[in-house]
Amino acid sequence: MDNLARRLGLRVDPTIFFISAGLSLVFVVLLVAMPETIGGAFSAGRAWIVTNLGWFFILAVNVWLGFLIYAAMSRHGHIRLGPRNSRPEYTNLSWFTMLFAGGIGTVLMFWGVAEPISHYQSPPLPGVEPFTLQAAQDAISISLYHLALHTWTIFALPGLAFAYFINRYDLPVRVSSVFYPLLREGIHGPIGKTIDIVSILGTLFGVAVSLGLGSSQVAAGLSALFGWTDDTALRLAILGSLTIVATISIVAGLDRGVKLLSNINIGMAVGLMVFVLVTGSTLFLLRGMVETVGLYLSNLPRLAFWNDMLHGEGMNTGDWGWQGDWTVFYWAWTVTWSPFIGLFVARISRGRTVREFVFGVLLAPSLFTVIWFAIFGWQAMQMDGLGLAARAALGDGAGNISAAVSESVPLAMFAFFAELPWAPLIQGLAVLIVAIFFATSSDSASLVVDMLCSGTAEPGPVRQRVFWGLAEGAIAATLILLAGEAGLTALQEVITVVGLPIFLLVSMMIPALIRGFAAEEIDHITIGKRPSLSEFAPSDPDEAQRGSDGRA
Repeated sequence: MDNLARRLGLRVDPTIFFISAGLSLVFVVLLVAMPETIGGAFSAGRAWIVTNLGWFFILAVNVWLGFLIYAAMSRHGHIRLGPRNSRPEYTNLSWFTMLFAGGIGTVLMFWGVAEPISHYQSPPLPGVEPFTLQAAQDAISISLYHLALHTWTIFALPGLAFAYFINRYDLPVRVSSVFYPLLREGIHGPIGKTIDIVSILGTLFGVAVSLGLGSSQVAAGLSALFGWTDDTALRLAILGSLTIVATISIVAGLDRGVKLLSNINIGMAVGLMVFVLVTGSTLFLLRGMVETVGLYLSNLPRLAFWNDMLHGEGMNTGDWGWQGDWTVFYWAWTVTWSPFIGLFVARISRGRTVREFVFGVLLAPSLFTVIWFAIFGWQAMQMDGLGLAARAALGDGAGNISAAVSESVPLAMFAFFAELPWAPLIQGLAVLIVAIFFATSSDSASLVVDMLCSGTAEPGPVRQRVFWGLAEGAIAATLILLAGEAGLTALQEVITVVGLPIFLLVSMMIPALIRGFAAEEIDHITIGKRPSLSEFAPSDPDEAQRGSDGRA
């Protein structure tokens, strides 16, 4: 494989690259050749996981959040994620926009209206009647539980681990490097390579599912604008266009391509949010933003540990009900993004401290998410009829948005904009924002997968990066074909199965970080010598003169 890599002009670890590429090709061929068999296998796997391990997904993310807060607040919070004199490469604004656009911007555009309305019309908590004020408050709280702190916890934990071990220890830019305290030189052997291959495949499928959802939302928007038939052919055509845009950005690289697209897109998204605030019920929404913070914080402890254990009247029915379709799916989907988002965030966070990193990655995007749902969620529910009395007063005008969500989740955002001024223009802008968000996610993932294969933060040859962009598009296309009319349900099944091994890997990053932090403490207090990799201490020679607490 070494000779083949040289002949092709690749700068990669041949084993990781060719096995990952080969398995990706095998998956694509099998999905095309045996869609019913593969679909059945994913369906059975997902049913087993949500029934037997759903509680583990929910508990683990809470443990991860607790560990991150501990790491930031402890004496290790001053550790700089890089050599002593390193400073952040990007301004706070650029840093935020890059991690946001690559991380969750796609999800907010897809679920910003659809999720609150879904919970409003079908409340998951027991004893709550649909379309009541209590259902509306719960809908906002649950949406934020899914997409604020806990989602960013799933990104922040691997991001911290990558930034710590890769930026600070000069280890290869690979997922396996995080496990050096546990595996030592084994990270370069079969176990380490297996970790990297699994991470690459998980990333490819996670982004492919997102591209499939993005294509369906863009197709719904074009259908609303131009009356086009929203079918598989249109979604595949849109996917091809998104892949081309992502490939162009991949060729341009991180600073010119990804950074430019991220800054443009977040500006457009903020503009769209301000438009809704100004043209909607402005005073109601301003009050809603304040109240939403209280709703989220007051309901978070209950929701974070809610396991739906009384579903089916407390019986072991083998069905996890609502949480299997929502929370477990969210965590499995999000964790497949965590290798690429984590490495991507680590790459753009070099020079920041542990405390800056944790609170920046957790709080800034979460605050934006709260504002987003406070505007889009409350405005959508008010348009649909906020409370039974309001719905009765609206008469035939009530229920338009909830009906659209019941018909097609991707259509929700465009049905919402149809109720606002300048609807065609705003719907067209929304289509563009969604498309760029998904293209940005694709190009970010391709650049990171290339890093995983090469083991370095330096961009590899263009052909390598383009290959992974096209691979993501090919997998997404086969998943769209596999999903067919089943749509979101089929994609949920795929990502839940793929997400399990990645979830286990991320869980093991906590003991790796604990051992790394402990080694720094031992070196600082007991050894007092130049830190060495064998002691899990940073490779910066200046560290020996100042201890290893990372203070600037």
